[in-house]
Amino acid sequence: MENGSVIIVEDDEITALNLKISLQKHGYEVIDICDNAEDAKESIESKKPNIVIVDISLQESDDGIELAQTIRDEYDIPFIFLTSYSDDEIISKAKKTEPYGYIVKPFDPNSLHATIQMAIFKFEVENERKEEMDFPKMNKLNIEKLLYAKREGDEPIVKFGKDYHLDINACETFFKDKKIRLTKKENAFLRLLVAQLGFVVTFQQAMEYVWEENGATENSVRTLVWRLRNKLETDIIKNASGIGYYIDE
Repeated sequence: MENGSVIIVEDDEITALNLKISLQKHGYEVIDICDNAEDAKESIESKKPNIVIVDISLQESDDGIELAQTIRDEYDIPFIFLTSYSDDEIISKAKKTEPYGYIVKPFDPNSLHATIQMAIFKFEVENERKEEMDFPKMNKLNIEKLLYAKREGDEPIVKFGKDYHLDINACETFFKDKKIRLTKKENAFLRLLVAQLGFVVTFQQAMEYVWEENGATENSVRTLVWRLRNKLETDIIKNASGIGYYIDE
């Protein structure tokens, strides 16, 4: 159909049926309806939809959020969340998967169509932008120079965000003087972000700096950021859609 193919991941049968009817009326092809994350993964893998609609709370759990993260990490497909929640904690967790939009239950058919079209458009623009932009490489020497230029006085300390600081020499990060336990790659990526406070660290720069071995992908970076955000006390890592990440100066 002219507006593309859709997989619906919704465990409420009535909601799923209403979504299907509304989508078909707007010219979409609903190629599958799944009521759990495992079936959805298999369907996405085999049928390659243009977009996936995911209920945040599948089986009254966080399965929808976990599925969305898998879609982000493993498939080059946009997804939007369907939710009846306004709980800040749930929305905060969902945001970390970087969805292309939200639909609130009970949904309005016209809003549904507009949200999907905007999501697909945004996804296409991101891909075009990634192909067009050529960013410089970041090596360890350049990063060290940038970090030392940001020191306050002679101490090897760089402050960032609110109540965070990086000990350059120890390569450790603190929040309100309490050490945050990070992996080697998490430390390296945060070091890269702090060195370029206020500027975007691109996916390519992150892959070149953080991963010494070959094989890293944009999804590797997204997964690393997702884990890092879960360890930080506040949400300071911002998303530059389709390009990379940054921390405000």
